[in-house]
Parts: sequence; C-alpha cells; structure tokens
Amino acid sequence: MTVPAPDVDAALAGRPALLADACQRALRYLEDLAERRVAPAPEAVAALGRLDFALPAPGLAAPEVLSMLDEFGSPATVASGGPRYFGFVTGGALPVAQAAAWLIAAWDQNAALSVMSPAAALLDAVALRWVGELLGLPAGTGGCFVTGATMANATCLAAARDAVLTRHGWDAAGQGLVGAPPVTVVVGAQAHATVRKALGLVGLGRDRARVLPVDDQGRVLPRSLPPVNGPALVCLQAGNVNSGVSDPFAPLITWAHDHGAWVHVDGAFGLWAAAAPATAGQVTGIAEADSWATDAHKWLNTTYDCGIALVRDPAALQSAMAAPAAYLPGAGRQAMHFAPQSSQRARGAEVWAVLATLGRDGVADLVDRTCRLARRFADGMREAGYGVLNDVVLNQVIVDFGDPARTDAVIAAVQEDGTCWCGPTTWGHRKAMRVSVSCWNTTEDDIDRSVAAIRSVSGKGSTRW
Repeated sequence: MTVPAPDVDAALAGRPALLADACQRALRYLEDLAERRVAPAPEAVAALGRLDFALPAPGLAAPEVLSMLDEFGSPATVASGGPRYFGFVTGGALPVAQAAAWLIAAWDQNAALSVMSPAAALLDAVALRWVGELLGLPAGTGGCFVTGATMANATCLAAARDAVLTRHGWDAAGQGLVGAPPVTVVVGAQAHATVRKALGLVGLGRDRARVLPVDDQGRVLPRSLPPVNGPALVCLQAGNVNSGVSDPFAPLITWAHDHGAWVHVDGAFGLWAAAAPATAGQVTGIAEADSWATDAHKWLNTTYDCGIALVRDPAALQSAMAAPAAYLPGAGRQAMHFAPQSSQRARGAEVWAVLATLGRDGVADLVDRTCRLARRFADGMREAGYGVLNDVVLNQVIVDFGDPARTDAVIAAVQEDGTCWCGPTTWGHRKAMRVSVSCWNTTEDDIDRSVAAIRSVSGKGSTRW
C-alpha cells in the first residue's frame, strides 16, 4: 500500500495566511479581555461539545480547524490574563512575553543542547544569571527552566537528596535509595502541597517529614527546633500561598546548616519579593539557602509554563540531572544536563525578553504595585464589614464572610457574576475566599469594581468604598 505524501507545497503556500489569521484572532481575543466576564458563560462551556467529535480519517483543512478553535474555544476560556482574575496566584502574560512566545513558537527550537539552538542556549544562560542577580542569590548559582514550581521543587530536592547522601558515602544517582542511609526531611506545617508532591517524586516520601510548628500567619517558629542527624534537608517557604508571609530564614538556615542539612526554599511567587526594596526585608537571609524554586508565570507574568529551579552549587544539580551519552556533545553548559527533561522549549528566551523589557526597576514596580492593590482590596473588604484573616504583607488577601455556608455561597456568586474571579481556601480551619493580585494590568479601578461586585452579590450594596 502506498501512503500518499503530505502536500508540503500547499501547506507552505497556506502558512502565511494561516498565521496571519491566527494573529488577528488572537488580537481580537485580547482586545476585550479586560472587559469580558472572567468566568466563561455556561452556554459557552456547553458549546465546547462542538469540538468533541470522532477523529476524522482524511483530516480537516487547517483554516477550518483554527476557526473552530476560536469560535468554540475562545469564549469558553477563563480570562485569567485579564486584570480582575485573582485566583491561584496566576499572573497574566505581559505583551512582550506574548510576543516573544509567538516568535519562539516560530523558531521551534529544542533547547536541550547548544548545538540544537545556540540562540536558546545563550538566552537560557543569560536569563538564569539575571534572575539570580535580581533575587540577590549567590554569584555562580546554577539552574534550569522547568514546567512550574512542582518540578522546580522536585529538581532542587533531587539535587539535595543526592548531595546530602554523597556526604555520607552513598551514590544515590547510581544506586538509588534502596539500602541508603535514611534522609531526614524537615518542613513547616504550612508547606505547600507541591513540596510534599515533590518529596514523593524524589523518593523521600510525602508523609514522613518532621513538621515544624508555625505561627497564626503560617511562619515557621524558630524556637525549640529539633536535633537533626545524618543526611538531612530542610524545606522553607517564601510566600505562604494563603497569607503571603515568609519563614524567618536567617535563624532557620543557621540552625539547619549547623546540623549539616541542605536548605531548600519553595518560593513559587514569594521569592520575587526579593526583587523589590519595599518587600525584600521579608525574605532577609534567603540567599544563604542551598536551593530555590520559583515560577516566572506567576509574578513575573510570562506565559505558561515556566518554572525555575536554582541551586547554589551547579555541580550538585548537574550530578543529579546529567544524562551523558556517546552521541551527545558535552562541552560547555548543556541545558538537558541541568534539568529533569531532555527536550525542552526555549523558556529562557521569554524570561530574557521580559527581564530585558522591565529591568530591575520594572520588576520592583510590578511587585510593589500589586502588593499595594492587594492592600486596597483588603481595605474594601474590611469597610464592607468582612473579616480579613491575614496580615496583608504581599499580594495575598484572605476574606471571611462569616459561617462556612455563607462563605461558599458568596464565592460561588462572585464567580457566577463574572466581574472578577476569586477562589476558596481554608485558613485556620475556617472557610475563606482567597485573593491573589498578580497581574501586570490590574488597576485601582479593577480593584474597586471587584470590591463593588463582591459587596453587591453578598448583599452589602454596590456603593464604591
């Protein structure tokens, strides 16, 4: 049986028009992003069924497929890139991030090896250096780009696991964990779920860690710290996902290092506090840790997905991640030998574009401005008579509407209303609404409109405060 060759000439000839159509559709989508309802309408979600059909044998024309994606997919998206989406610490994509992502998609580079893409290799290295400098991390810190904080935590913890076992005479990379000395893991009681997930992924167990008590805001209490012996690693936190607070790094890191432990910091969004003078004091001492995990797609407002794993000793990271093979070039820094994945998109190029555009001052302003808007949001909730359960030290606000049933009802009504989007959480065993102000294009007017909408659907009236 002869398999017909694809019509390459026709595909090439149609590509300019197809990409131009995609560009115009994308621009139309972005035009009204700030004014559209944040959660999609129920009828738009129902219409997604039009995209669920039997896989066609001959295939559809590319322009028709693109049109279907736009007609049925675009209305059913959540306006998470807009200015009134306050869920999940999600940042919208800066225009330069979107533009760079489009160009990078056209490049279609595999950033695994420098020989595969000299441009991606250079931009990756520069972006990692800039991130380290911006966050005040030690010179020479190594790292890699991954999908998000879960994999960034797992990457750092794998390097930590291997390093602390090597100090005690065990080759974890070569021999695994069977028969290895047990590794003591210490976490705070408010450690994020992704840290526990990462501990499971690297074989250290989700549920066997020693848990340190925290204060009423979620900070680890740096007193009555337990003795730690043998191979050990301590996981601290920059930016509690509910309250926004960070652990007191200086005394905790000193204690951990005095006991020979590796210190890892989960800073998915909170690590960026170090980039702004007004908030840097909240993460004092963080540079003394051994590894750090963060996301660029949160507070830095790149596109998804873009996590960053950073390790003080690049050799420790390379030792845990390297995958040498006879056919792979080894000279110079090769991204695949510092990351869990081999093939990878050129995430560093987009981070480079964002940092080159914002500069130090722009990143600091982004952090400062969103923190200021979070405080404005909290003030509006208090004025409406609702309880704000956290000290609003960063961009997180936790709101209590009374009893659990009422809180659930208000959150559901807010999401249905569509003016803004806020999600549920539990804080101090109480149901609450969590507000995360992370987007570059949120304004004071967006905060005021959101507060008014919440007051309206909750029965407090719609008067601007």
